[in-house]
Amino acid sequence: MSDPLQVLVQQLAKLPGIGEKTAMRLAFYILRAPEIYADELPGAILDVKRKLRPCSSCFHLTADDPCAICRDGRRDAALLCVVALPQDLMAIERTGSFRGRYHVLHGVLSPLDGIGPDDLRIQPLLARLGQGQIEEVILATSPNVEGDATALYLSRLIKPLGVRVTRIASGVPIGGDLEYADGVTLNRALESRRVID
Repeated sequence: MSDPLQVLVQQLAKLPGIGEKTAMRLAFYILRAPEIYADELPGAILDVKRKLRPCSSCFHLTADDPCAICRDGRRDAALLCVVALPQDLMAIERTGSFRGRYHVLHGVLSPLDGIGPDDLRIQPLLARLGQGQIEEVILATSPNVEGDATALYLSRLIKPLGVRVTRIASGVPIGGDLEYADGVTLNRALESRRVID
């Protein structure tokens, strides 16, 4: 018979960024927590897996389609921020400074990992731009090799459509991920965006 604590540690250690020591600490936290927490945790995990799906417009993860951001009539429909991942969108939203709409690619170009343009939500992005409502696209991919390559690729596709293309400014550390940037840094990066040549 397997040890329940060891099984829990093994499962937690499969999470990204969680080593065996952290998994053990989390397992003991769960063990000491009130039973109601232990009852609610699996339900929350199952709800995320079963109820979230990509928004049919922006591809952010949502339980309701379209998502709350796409439904919000106070948002600037002429300003579109393109991000690689849902967690990047969430990081920008935490700043409270961006009032446009989003498009989530669900990845970046990475030929070494076998990820090409057809693996990303690029065609739906181009279809949205073809509707003529969007005046500016902010490319907010992380400032690393893959993020820069994706931004350059997208700018070459978008510019011929007559849409202004900008890139978030530095301020986000080179090689860093948007997900981990603080709100002030992200706000400065959005405000200091520049046109891609």
